[in-house]
Amino acid sequence: MVTMTLAVPKELKDKMESFPEINWSEVARQAFRQKVHDLEILMRFKSESTLTEKEALELGAELNKKLAKRYTN
Repeated sequence: MVTMTLAVPKELKDKMESFPEINWSEVARQAFRQKVHDLEILMRFKSESTLTEKEALELGAELNKKLAKRYTN
């Protein structure tokens, strides 16, 4: 295992310290692991996709509108 140092805003650090029972390093590891997993899925999808960048952006914009409408009503 390697060591990594992260910078967080003081306000966040203060809030984190109010939960000393939480292993914040493990929380960070899990978040990193999940983000890498998500990015790997996106890269696989991208490599297999026949959509152009423009089509993908249009599809994403349409999906965002539908999700916004669904969750704001």
